[in-house]
Amino acid sequence: MAHITFLVRIAEFLIAMSAMSPTQNRIPLSDTPAGRRRHARHTESHWVKRAGVATGVVGAAILSSGAAAPASATPSNVNPLNEITQTLSLSQLRAADATAQVAVDYQLQASQAQATEAALKSALHHKQADRKKAAAAARAKARAKKAAAEKAAARPMSLAADATSTHSTASSASSAVSGSVAAVVSFVQAQVGKSYVMGATGPDAYDCSGLVQAAYRTIGVDLPRVSEDQSTAGTQVSLSDLQPGDILYWGGAGSAYHVAIYIGGGNFIGAQNPSSGVVEHPLSYDEPTGAVRVA
Repeated sequence: MAHITFLVRIAEFLIAMSAMSPTQNRIPLSDTPAGRRRHARHTESHWVKRAGVATGVVGAAILSSGAAAPASATPSNVNPLNEITQTLSLSQLRAADATAQVAVDYQLQASQAQATEAALKSALHHKQADRKKAAAAARAKARAKKAAAEKAAARPMSLAADATSTHSTASSASSAVSGSVAAVVSFVQAQVGKSYVMGATGPDAYDCSGLVQAAYRTIGVDLPRVSEDQSTAGTQVSLSDLQPGDILYWGGAGSAYHVAIYIGGGNFIGAQNPSSGVVEHPLSYDEPTGAVRVA
């Protein structure tokens, strides 16, 4: 750029010199007309030459600056085709990466949807299974109550026959508990209407095993305190062969959760629960699991 500026300044100087009149540049040689004419022609030719030189210098300066600009703008070691190829390759890589990311997102969404659907199906399956179990339990309980009612209706023994007299009841059970069954039955009948209190053994309130223990204590028999042990405190008997004074239990033998005393005629007396207290019910009200006879 420095040499171009220098040349431009020279050209401007020459142009300025050439713009001056021939008389201003001429050195007087003679005052004769011929001398003036010769000098004038010489001066005009010299002016034209100087103008041509100035024009050539300006043109060279312009050409030099025009040629220098592209050379500085585009380095000789840069290949435009390589730049285009690199740009296309980068665009293709970005497009491929975006496509792969979309595929990964879609697969993740599909996996989450499948997991949600599987969880919903599993929950629905468990819910249906629970409903089926509850329905089956209800049907089994209904069948058991129906069977107990049919058994009670088929027994020849009647409540009227058992209630004819305490003496006759005691006599019929004398072979089982040496005539003391009447005392046991009388005791529990006298407790009907009293309160149920957990852990109570009388005389104003009882729980189920506390009532059975107190009843047998009146005839000198000491029974275990809790239902689990009372359910094995004698000889296991069939529910179809019950006698007054037998201990009824609910649950397994040795793991019973409730006990009562059979009084004959298909009825039993027990401390049922806090809302009922000591009550008398038929076997069909809640059929026991088993029975034990105290010998």
